[in-house]
Amino acid sequence: AAKAMLALALAALSLSSTALVSRVPHGLVRRVAPVHALGTSSVLHSAAAPSSRRRRAARIGASRVFMGACSQLADAAALLDSVDVFIFDCDGVIWKGDSLIDGVPAIIAMLRQMGKKIFFVTNNSTKSRKGYKGKFTSLGLDVEPEEIFSSSFAAAAYMDQINFKATGKKVYVIGDVGVLEELDLVGVPHIGGPHEADIKVELKSGAKVDHDPNVGAVIVGHDRHINYYKIQYAQLCINENPGCQFIATNLDAVTHLTDAQEWAGNGAMVGAIKGCTGKEPVLVGKPSPLMIDYIVDKYGIASRDRICMVGDRLDTDILFGQNNGLRTVLTLSGVTTMEKLMGPDNQIKPDWYVSSIAEFGGAGAGAAPVPAMASMPPPPAAAPSSGAGSDYLSQL
Repeated sequence: AAKAMLALALAALSLSSTALVSRVPHGLVRRVAPVHALGTSSVLHSAAAPSSRRRRAARIGASRVFMGACSQLADAAALLDSVDVFIFDCDGVIWKGDSLIDGVPAIIAMLRQMGKKIFFVTNNSTKSRKGYKGKFTSLGLDVEPEEIFSSSFAAAAYMDQINFKATGKKVYVIGDVGVLEELDLVGVPHIGGPHEADIKVELKSGAKVDHDPNVGAVIVGHDRHINYYKIQYAQLCINENPGCQFIATNLDAVTHLTDAQEWAGNGAMVGAIKGCTGKEPVLVGKPSPLMIDYIVDKYGIASRDRICMVGDRLDTDILFGQNNGLRTVLTLSGVTTMEKLMGPDNQIKPDWYVSSIAEFGGAGAGAAPVPAMASMPPPPAAAPSSGAGSDYLSQL
């Protein structure tokens, strides 16, 4: 009986951790939710204040996380008939490094031919939307900038939503050019970035790093050239500048920089800053709802149940879908293995899993045939809705 009572108490404590909400400027909220990527107990998620529909979707998502069971996709035709919008992660789903995953071009062409809306939502912050457009083109995929949402975009959109520019302060960036290019589009001044790759710190008597007291936010994105100087500069800004925000583009533990192996992801960079500041970041990439809320509002998508999130990560892609009331498909072409998916320690279960999205074209009776690869233009970009949040968001 004592063991049963202890188990119930631990379960209640785990569930209650998802309910903590604190206010932040301009009607945004921060939610504390479990983060598996860093192995920590919680992370701050920021997004627009939730509507009743979003709260309902969050409850649905939570029930899927703890009680859901997944199965291999057996009838692709049924899935395609029940979904109007497909949201794809990129790394591990569309490509690995600079190599396309087999069958992807034909599936994208098939979905366009069927009239499906397609978006690409990636946590990789190293490129801007313009940069990702170039990568899609180089791989032979015809994708419009309006269909691309990166965590670098999400970081800039967040800064725009909280009207950071009006503070007169600047942003210190740990990351690549993607974050810098997106910040330029919103007119937010910034320092840091790739040009600090070769700065070394000499730890001799009296050595110190001077930091700018006018930095009001630190954005941490994936940085292949992170060094001790950048970590020190970021912690000085966060610890010593009053009100300085700590923002993470994503918390991915590993990423596909090449097709040969997995590489340390932005979780490593964020973890370094968290470790020396004791602060939790505001998360703007998946599984934060910022990007899906914008897609739903701009494109007038009436039912989230007719949106399918397709990704290779349980703790970002699938959780992103579940927390926001979407259908979910996990691809085993990326970082998640069958052993991890079905393992006893995994509580995040997608609705279905596939070996790759190539299965969308072949499973089940009556499945739509995969067309030969022709040049099939993407659907025209939707006009911004009258309720679009900010000028920056309305540019998309």
